[in-house]
Amino acid sequence: MKTEVIPVENPFAEGVIRAGQAIEAGQLVAFPTETVYGLGANGLDGKAVEQIFLAKGRPQDNPLILHVAEPEAALALWDNPPQSAKRLMETFWPGPLTIIYKKAAHIPDQVTAGLDSVAVRLPAHPVAREMIRAAGVPVAAPSANLSGKPSPTTAAHVLADMDGRIPMILDGGSAEYGVESTVVSLLGEEPVILRPGAVTKEMLEAVLGGVQVADSILSPMAEGAVAASPGMKYKHYAPNARVRVFCGRPEKVSKEVQKQYNSAQKNGTNCKILATEQTKDYYSTNGIFLLGDREQPVTLCKNLFAALRDLGDEADLILAEGIPPVGEGLAYMNRLLRAAGFDVVYLQD
Repeated sequence: MKTEVIPVENPFAEGVIRAGQAIEAGQLVAFPTETVYGLGANGLDGKAVEQIFLAKGRPQDNPLILHVAEPEAALALWDNPPQSAKRLMETFWPGPLTIIYKKAAHIPDQVTAGLDSVAVRLPAHPVAREMIRAAGVPVAAPSANLSGKPSPTTAAHVLADMDGRIPMILDGGSAEYGVESTVVSLLGEEPVILRPGAVTKEMLEAVLGGVQVADSILSPMAEGAVAASPGMKYKHYAPNARVRVFCGRPEKVSKEVQKQYNSAQKNGTNCKILATEQTKDYYSTNGIFLLGDREQPVTLCKNLFAALRDLGDEADLILAEGIPPVGEGLAYMNRLLRAAGFDVVYLQD
């Protein structure tokens, strides 16, 4: 199969219409969103959705998200959605928030991994929305990468993983946020964040009141547990290199990272360091990659997946600084810890 990359300068371009028509016809299309690139299929066609799992090598018990272009389309995908869902939609849509509630009867089991709930979001990227409108159906889409690898934030990342596996990629430039959407479940008595993202716990609480955070966000999911959201169950975001995370005071972390870097290099292990603007002067090596400002975790999130891809092709081992898991820092640490397979060193003061 030849994979066509279509540059898109505006959301009404002919290529966007073609992509929507291809999805309606049962084909796969990779497309830009404000979070990461998605790999889309007709969300009402179970056979088309199955092709996503084949292209990605994705386990079929890992549910997908349905993407819509209008709020009214989302309401039709749930069974009697609650007022809390409508308040979230009014506040955060279009945007990087996915809402889980009981699914309507016509949603294929392939989308939900057999669960009785479905995840839905309305993306902010205008190309994504126009493509969905052209398709005329909700679009089931995980990130457009090989399963377990870092999510793609550019069309070039998608092509690196999906060349020859899918027919079409819409190139809409770099993703704005760089990490996937926040996923919140409204199934229980209290809302629960199953995957953190740009919409933070504090933002959700301003609308809903109390919001819980799933234990699996910063620790491995329990053996045998059922994944209710993408990004929960399996090792995710892993580059070709091993990743080790260090948590503690920045001064102490940088000292230990430098020590392990020196040891690795001495033993012939090609090693790189993921650092921040505040810690760059603590290191006595040029083997560091600056992700951004640790006081503004959104900058770290935006650059993380691209850095993991680039450094993973160069190094055998990546040593990464952790940050406090608060605000957008929760999303950053969730992705970083999963990329490392929870290989983490906690340094006490």
